[in-house]
Amino acid sequence: MATIPFMRPPDSNDSYQVGDSVEAFCDHDKEDKRIKGWLKGTVVQIDGKLIAVQFRSDVYLTGGWMIPDHILWYPETSSQIRKK
Repeated sequence: MATIPFMRPPDSNDSYQVGDSVEAFCDHDKEDKRIKGWLKGTVVQIDGKLIAVQFRSDVYLTGGWMIPDHILWYPETSSQIRKK
């Protein structure tokens, strides 16, 4: 297999895998109130530099729109996502 040149090789300790349990900082419902906080989700797709996290409860964009598929995308280096 050919090697791919990197300016900085990816750190396998920090990378996410599909199926990983994570916590993400987002707008969501808790006890019938919309709050901004950490919510448990599952990594469902990794696309280059972005990670898709799916949640079991309703999540919202910053502007207040509900996300119908419960999936939010985060940059892989975002401080708003962490491994559970």
